[in-house]
Amino acid sequence: MHLRLKQKPDVQSALGQYVDGVFSIPLQINYEDTDAGGVVYYGNYLGFMERARNAYLRTQGFPLRVLADQHHVLFVVTEARLKYLLPARLDDELHVTLRIVKTSGAGVEFEHLVLRGAECLVKGEIKLATLNSKTFQPCRIPKILKPSLCDI
Repeated sequence: MHLRLKQKPDVQSALGQYVDGVFSIPLQINYEDTDAGGVVYYGNYLGFMERARNAYLRTQGFPLRVLADQHHVLFVVTEARLKYLLPARLDDELHVTLRIVKTSGAGVEFEHLVLRGAECLVKGEIKLATLNSKTFQPCRIPKILKPSLCDI
């Protein structure tokens, strides 16, 4: 079961766009993203997925600094599972998507795709937990943030 994102479908902002409940950011592959073989280093895909999550939260009015300073919450990755299907290369124009799969009292699960046109290069499943930014102890997702992470 996939939860739809808060924003209306087919809405575009400077940070990314929503189409049918999926949030997507564009990504241009730079030299720094590649390894000696000229392909994207496998570990960089986790960073690309994090950029998509951070952009999504910003579109909802929750930059990470605001979450930490005003709402006293941090997100930490508790599980990451990636399936590498095809390599990305220097100068490729990609899109990194996210879809919220599940939320709980203190966590959220995302499904990510890294796409080059219609080709899926990498699939990712990322689970995050919430911690109190002052104590680093587990905490519940703040009520003000819940609607941005749940079906409405």
